[in-house]
Amino acid sequence: MSDTKQADEAKEAKTAAKADRRAAKLAKQIGAFAKAHGGAEAQVAYIGEQGARIVLVGEDGGWGDLVAPTYAIAEAAVTKAGVTVHEDFDGEFAAKVTTGPYEWSRMAGIQVGGPSNSNT
Repeated sequence: MSDTKQADEAKEAKTAAKADRRAAKLAKQIGAFAKAHGGAEAQVAYIGEQGARIVLVGEDGGWGDLVAPTYAIAEAAVTKAGVTVHEDFDGEFAAKVTTGPYEWSRMAGIQVGGPSNSNT
């Protein structure tokens, strides 16, 4: 019985170490984004079995996102990166996002009668 307990503890430690490495990698990516955009703020959203989405908005209005395998890893990553985290993606935070012609074209292409984004 002691062997089973030790095996379970070893497995848990290995899983925790893997989660820490993933959070550190995401934090490094968040830091690089923040550096490239004059700072950054984030919002973490649970997306089901896929994990959690980290939406980043730079001080210059640039934006991007990352996906973490779990919500806990996403929270650890934004904490390690030291960015401001918002509860929701609305209000002043959402207003900081700037979009260009590419985004508007992609959004319009989804609508009936909008420009086509396919080669067909």
